[in-house]
Amino acid sequence: METRINISKVDPKAYAAMIGLEKYLAQSGLDKMLYELIKTRASQINGCAFCINMHTRDAMKLGETSQRLFLLDAWRETDLFTEKERAVLALTEAMTLITEGHVPDPVYKNAEEHLTPKELAAVIMAVVAINGWNRIAITTRTPLD
Repeated sequence: METRINISKVDPKAYAAMIGLEKYLAQSGLDKMLYELIKTRASQINGCAFCINMHTRDAMKLGETSQRLFLLDAWRETDLFTEKERAVLALTEAMTLITEGHVPDPVYKNAEEHLTPKELAAVIMAVVAINGWNRIAITTRTPLD
């Protein structure tokens, strides 16, 4: 597959803007394992091979199990995820698939019940960030590492 534009080289300021969001998330207090689940699940939905590859490896380095990663796209059918993780995964899916009914009130309220306001803000921004990265990687055909 032929790669396309390399944004970080062509316009470093554009790339730096995305990195700024990542820096906020790193300092937000958002649980790193939860962030990897968000990034992996959104990337699965978006079909971003580069990001799925990166974030499943990152999750495993943090101690995530292969079983949970293998079943992440079927999380509703297992009892492997906590109620908090399930609320975050549902919000991640609703935000990623926003054209399919926006973010339903029950999904948002469930996330709100399981997260502090600061955590909820970080989760929302995490979903925004990974969806942005997915769109960049897919559009530019970023090759696997």
